[in-house]
Amino acid sequence: MKVTAELGTDKGKKTFGKTEASPERLLLAATGMEAEFSLMIDGRPSRPEAIFRDPRSFLGDELMHRTGASYHLGTGGAVYFDTGVIEVATPAMEIERGCAARAGRSLWEGILEVRRALDQWGERTRQDAALVGFSAHYNVSFELPSPSEGPDRTIEKLAHLLVYILPAPVMLLATNRRSSGVGVRPRGDRIEITVDFTPSPALMIATGTFIVGVAREVMKWPSFDLSELDRMQIPVFEDFNPIPHTSRSGWLAHESSFPSSPFTSDVNAQSLALRDGKTASLRQVARRIMRRFWHPIRRISDPFTFRLIRSVISGQAPSLLDLPDRPVEYEHVGRLCSWDNLFPERELSRSRYERVLIRAIQKLPLTLDGQWYVPVGMKGWSAVVFKPENGDGNGRKTVPIDALTGRLDEWCEPAGHQRA
Repeated sequence: MKVTAELGTDKGKKTFGKTEASPERLLLAATGMEAEFSLMIDGRPSRPEAIFRDPRSFLGDELMHRTGASYHLGTGGAVYFDTGVIEVATPAMEIERGCAARAGRSLWEGILEVRRALDQWGERTRQDAALVGFSAHYNVSFELPSPSEGPDRTIEKLAHLLVYILPAPVMLLATNRRSSGVGVRPRGDRIEITVDFTPSPALMIATGTFIVGVAREVMKWPSFDLSELDRMQIPVFEDFNPIPHTSRSGWLAHESSFPSSPFTSDVNAQSLALRDGKTASLRQVARRIMRRFWHPIRRISDPFTFRLIRSVISGQAPSLLDLPDRPVEYEHVGRLCSWDNLFPERELSRSRYERVLIRAIQKLPLTLDGQWYVPVGMKGWSAVVFKPENGDGNGRKTVPIDALTGRLDEWCEPAGHQRA
């Protein structure tokens, strides 16, 4: 998710290393979510690769191919198998007010599309397929710094800095008593925060909102050196030692990184030593970090989610860490927990990028250079591949989705258009 501008501003700013017409990059700052699920067949752990050829085996052969073994869902997102899990991902959503709510809605709609297809497969085969919540990834785009900004603002140093800032509030919003860590991974043009899957759409949206608000604000700091923690008055746990991330590069605030596990301790007990010599509870640390980033979080949050974040972190609403054990809802996602239309489209419109992806996946025709073209695929998340509707497949065009956002009103089935 390459970017040149946040919240739609500075559109004329040059891209880093590419022209604005390049299909490999997005022009606007973006966010997205992913969720991974273990598969249980009739109560037994099963590798999806061993049960299904690929996602088309239960979702249908008409799925639009994305890349590799991943396929697009009708929501604009994608589904694929990844080393023993089923992964559902959202398209990129431009960062603006309500962006995490849009991403959360898209993610859970994708989960339900997968869930319904597995139910139909189960009816045909007389088997029960359960999706067990495993992990969630929250992605935030990052502008590559110019050479003049020096070596203190690399994405690797940003990931290391964020692993000192994000864990306490993210633990309260997203983790449970059996969790073991909160990770931050540099991914070239984006930062990826890894944590448990959360069987509550509202809490996942709250987590995504908090992460986007904090990450985008920290990206503005003049340096990503750890010394900025003191200058910005960020509380840090005494003897906190993040470990290398268990997958890919990055850092992990693992339970072993703390003198005692914050996942199994009382979140309200004022027993955690801080580097400034004081003691505090996990909730007090999270509250201090929330206050420090109050305005950037509020700026990109919808009102409902901002109230939820504030309530969970203050203790007015329960965190999953307040419960004695991990909730049973993890064991059958889509049945024991589901999307209940928290944000209907009449209250929160689809993002522009999301609407482009949905139209492309529906294969709706569009005129390009005076000729009708039909979408036939995607190039990553950032470009749509078209072919002439009345042609033989030659003359394909790859169009960046940024060039298509301004044509959404005309990109539909015209009343007088006859399909070939």
